[in-house]
Amino acid sequence: MNLRLIVAASLSVVLVAGAASAAQPWLQDRRFGEGIGLRAGRFEFHPSISTEFGYDSNFFQRANSERPIDAWRLRVTPSLTLETLSDRRRGTDLASTPMLELQANTFVSYSEMFGSAEVTDQRRFDVGVGGRAQIAPRRPLSGDVYADYLRNGEPSNLPGTDHTFDRGEIRGGAGVTWAPGGGLFDWRLGYEAQYNYFEDQPYTALQNVQQSILTRGRWRILPRSGFLYDARYTFIRYTRSRSPQPDGDDLQARLGFSGLVTNRIAFLVMAGWNSTFYQAHPSTTTALQPTTPRNYDGYVAQAEFKYFVMAQQTEGDSAQTGLSSITAGYLRDVNNSYLGSFYTRDRAYLGFDYFLAGAFVANVQGGFSSYHFPTVNPSNPAFSQQHVDVAVFGEYRFSDTFGLNATFLYDRAIGKGPTRTDGPDGVLVSPATPASVAVYDNLEYSRIQAYLGLRLFW
Repeated sequence: MNLRLIVAASLSVVLVAGAASAAQPWLQDRRFGEGIGLRAGRFEFHPSISTEFGYDSNFFQRANSERPIDAWRLRVTPSLTLETLSDRRRGTDLASTPMLELQANTFVSYSEMFGSAEVTDQRRFDVGVGGRAQIAPRRPLSGDVYADYLRNGEPSNLPGTDHTFDRGEIRGGAGVTWAPGGGLFDWRLGYEAQYNYFEDQPYTALQNVQQSILTRGRWRILPRSGFLYDARYTFIRYTRSRSPQPDGDDLQARLGFSGLVTNRIAFLVMAGWNSTFYQAHPSTTTALQPTTPRNYDGYVAQAEFKYFVMAQQTEGDSAQTGLSSITAGYLRDVNNSYLGSFYTRDRAYLGFDYFLAGAFVANVQGGFSSYHFPTVNPSNPAFSQQHVDVAVFGEYRFSDTFGLNATFLYDRAIGKGPTRTDGPDGVLVSPATPASVAVYDNLEYSRIQAYLGLRLFW
């Protein structure tokens, strides 16, 4: 295995295990982020700014044999959401649904690092911006258009700043929804394109474009229960001539049912089939050992049970009432991979959301995942790895606009990853290691993060 495949292996672990846990909850879920808002005509604004300080026990996600390094982080994040007035705020003067609903959001997050010289070099900016338009919503024929950009900085386990996992994602799409007969049945057909890029070598060889044709439908047999269907066909194309990864197509279809059994209990069941069609990249150079195309042809599934701590309320009640819930579920899915053609994931998860009178919010999420990577090439066989993740967030709000929050994150990867069969595993790979030298990176690690922060929001 050459250096390019080793860093691809490390990148795969970061993307499947650690990327989601890095973002603050109030940027991921509007229920945690928005306050009362500032009204301006037919629009409302939700500005905020947060400051957090915390500790990271293994900033570079290194194995014990690779000298883990801890770090302290100061993170400042201003953000802004703009949207047309919600149903609750329109009142009787704007009772009818508008022909156009808009939403836009943006944030900038700066992280200042404290610790060793390796750590302080990793100070960075993360940026996100997005927008969505709903055309003729809740009408027999409606449309939607959306676009967003996310830039995320992430260190690799290699020293220095020339081999980071700094990357960006540009995504956009549109769709048309048909909902005859008062909305008991609806069907959406859409298109989405996504460009994934990496800023540093050697990861630029993994840059790719993914285009998807999407469709989904729902047939309600009760007010809050109905049959569901979704399907997608995705074209995956790597843009660099020196990419070792195979191009491919991904076809998936699922059928299921979602229901509210009582005003406290809801469930979701989805099952279907996924088939991939990978072929060697047509312009892969002979200087690299290309990834052997492998394909998946098997089931995908999801089952989720949700219990609402308080019964669901009517539309006239506060938006915070009735949102507290306990969730348990299982997910089986297939994803494009930067190590091997794809990976499968089996994940069992448990979650708890709690909202108390607008003064206290809490979110607890945890899960156990098993990832399986097919054969990379003749020198590197298939392997599996397990992940344990826990995320705890709580915020106490002294007023409608000011809160104190705490975040705790735990992430552990179990399993070394692809290993050699002719001797012991290697140690931390150096950027100076020749590409032709066989080196093997230990992908097992354990990481704890804890942050305390203040947030001003509207």
